[in-house]
Amino acid sequence: MKISSITCYEVIVPGRPGTINSASLNKPLHKLPVGAQSAWSVQFDQLPKLIIRMELSTGVVGWGELYRNHDWRIVEDIIRVLLGKNLNALILQKLPFNFCREYDGFECAVWDAYARAHNMRVSDLLGGALREKVKVGAWSGHRLVEEIGEMVRAFEAQGYDCIKFKCDLEDDVVKWCEVIANAAPSMKVILDPNERWAHAFEARKRIADLNKIGNLLCVEEPIPRWQLNEYASLRAFSQVPIVLHVSLPYVLHGQRIKDAIQSIQLGAVDGFNFNCGLADFQRLDHIASASEMPCWHGSEIDLGILEAMYVHSSAAAASCTWPSDIFGRMIREHDLLKTSLQFEPPYVRLPEGPGLGVEPDEYALKHYQISQKEFH
Repeated sequence: MKISSITCYEVIVPGRPGTINSASLNKPLHKLPVGAQSAWSVQFDQLPKLIIRMELSTGVVGWGELYRNHDWRIVEDIIRVLLGKNLNALILQKLPFNFCREYDGFECAVWDAYARAHNMRVSDLLGGALREKVKVGAWSGHRLVEEIGEMVRAFEAQGYDCIKFKCDLEDDVVKWCEVIANAAPSMKVILDPNERWAHAFEARKRIADLNKIGNLLCVEEPIPRWQLNEYASLRAFSQVPIVLHVSLPYVLHGQRIKDAIQSIQLGAVDGFNFNCGLADFQRLDHIASASEMPCWHGSEIDLGILEAMYVHSSAAAASCTWPSDIFGRMIREHDLLKTSLQFEPPYVRLPEGPGLGVEPDEYALKHYQISQKEFH
């Protein structure tokens, strides 16, 4: 059962008009530098993603999806390592190449192929699903205050009971939450400054007012993550849970599993957003579960294959009880799936069938494809 061929489909799938930010707000959300361009200078939906088709000598096919803005040199190095390997001989929790931003997409394809070949679901490889439905939330980037009320009412009508916003120091998040409290009283809010509240005193000013409104589920990564002592002081000050985002694909930022351990040791957090591959998410879930802390599965506003992987990880994780960042076609034009994940807001169902339980839409792949490479 050898890996006989790997085909890479490079795609760009834009966001739906109006789903990322208010039309008048030019605020790119890609947190990493792109070439010579700095972080926060490129909108995420302008960057290419790579879909991986991995075929075995038995004819079984597994699918993977890489995070945006992949490095072709690393992709081709990984493919050279994997081609010809016997899938049954691979150690699934540590594949035979170094960890990098491209690792999780290939791990996804390997696990999907392995599970399909053995007529199992990917969640079975994680010890089995604890739940058949995973909690999910709505999402928005930066918004003008006057747009907030109508938007949250629309999400509430669909069944969502939590919405996550990207924000920075320019956003009037207190006014946002006041509007939401009036427009959709049962709607909880996650604010995600992505470290851009800059200093603890800026965070305290906002949290003091937000405490009075009472509809915040949590604040995610309010200040730079290296200031964990300040996280601990914020946590002591705030009635609102403080969350650390541990995103292992941010290799450039040096994010590691030990960040979760250190934040717990320092009493710096109340929970986590974990974003990573299958084996690492299980490792992080074990840390959170042992510490009796909740988490959710983060994302990079991905397409359907990675989101299916996230559902399997979340379904098998005891600590994954807060609304995960899994959106289907809420934000992008297409998820590239023949049949989309089954959303029943505020939940998404764990796919049935072997492997990830999803199949790519070949027509959509061709429509959004900008290049293709085959390796044998």
